Amino acid sequence: MPKFDPASIIARELSLPEAGVAVVVLLLADGNTVPFIARYRKEASGGLDEVQIRTIEERRLYLLELQHRREAILGAIDEQGKLTEALRAKICAAQTKAELEDLYLPYKKKRRTRAMIAKERGLEPLAQVILSQPMEGSPRKSAASFVDASKDVPDTDAALAGARDIIAEVVSEDSRVRSLVRREFSEKGLLVSSKARSVGETPTKFEQYYEFSEKAKTIPSHRFLAIRRGEAEKVLRAKVEVDLERLGRGLERISKVSERSRFRDHYREAIADSCKRLLGPSVESEVRIDLKMRSDLAAIDVFAENLRNLLLAAPLGGKAVIGIDPGLRTGCKCVAVDATGDYLATTTINLVRGDEARAQKDLLALIRKHPPEVIAVGNGTGGREHPPAA
Repeated sequence: MPKFDPASIIARELSLPEAGVAVVVLLLADGNTVPFIARYRKEASGGLDEVQIRTIEERRLYLLELQHRREAILGAIDEQGKLTEALRAKICAAQTKAELEDLYLPYKKKRRTRAMIAKERGLEPLAQVILSQPMEGSPRKSAASFVDASKDVPDTDAALAGARDIIAEVVSEDSRVRSLVRREFSEKGLLVSSKARSVGETPTKFEQYYEFSEKAKTIPSHRFLAIRRGEAEKVLRAKVEVDLERLGRGLERISKVSERSRFRDHYREAIADSCKRLLGPSVESEVRIDLKMRSDLAAIDVFAENLRNLLLAAPLGGKAVIGIDPGLRTGCKCVAVDATGDYLATTTINLVRGDEARAQKDLLALIRKHPPEVIAVGNGTGGREHPPAA
């Protein structure tokens, strides 16, 4: 398999020049930091700023992890001798980790499940009969031949129950089914919290969440994180709830349950069991993990904005300032701001190339036009050399 290069994918996703993205990807792979690339590799990257480069880095890491997992899954399925060209194409086309894991699920090694036990008892052919949805025949008559006390199948009810366990697992491993359930939980799920049974009548700071529900898709990060803290302190219990009846009808449409089949009730019962016992808990955990990640990022954004405002606060109060950012190769960037911090003008002077007279003239012109109370010189490269010359 050729070496994976995420540059073209990232460029297409972010609508950025592919040449600049390719350079950034190479620089990041070599261990260069985002601030270094943004500041000292502008020409090579095409002038991409720090925000764009950081987004490229995040997508690069995600796509590399996705590709690594894709290769591992292809290898694991191939070892089992079950890798068809159609399955390979689906795996190679997967765009997210969740989609990739859904495709791998039927081939993944599992712990001992109810479906495995039913298969060991020889009930898989009965499950296949139910899945084929014949128009003729009787479920009980079909199950009668599978009754065997030596295999812990004492009667037809036990045989049909085991067959339904097998069908429930088959349904839960269908990537289309998992996609629908994930969408239902993500788009229409309600995050519901209640008071834990162990909590008495003592007041707590989580009382507003004792009987609380809100759409998981739109819940603000601070509320979700507060509920998480309540769970961690064993004051709250929380879960994501959906309309299981509506979801079950959707799964029946995907599974193409026939109204004319005499086995339809057992098929429906297996789908409902799969939804409640297998799909629901699994997908709910995924949705809650996504909510946690989304809330963490939102909290970081709030802290970043607060820090930005703090750093941008005028350290000298309301004073007009001219700031000089020293630079050897690209010159010194000079900017004037008024007493309220509003931008007034900018110019660039270059002292390294020997044109000191021109530099002094340009800087004095800026000072005369926008007289400052303070001139601030950055302490970067050349910071000590430039002020005397200027």
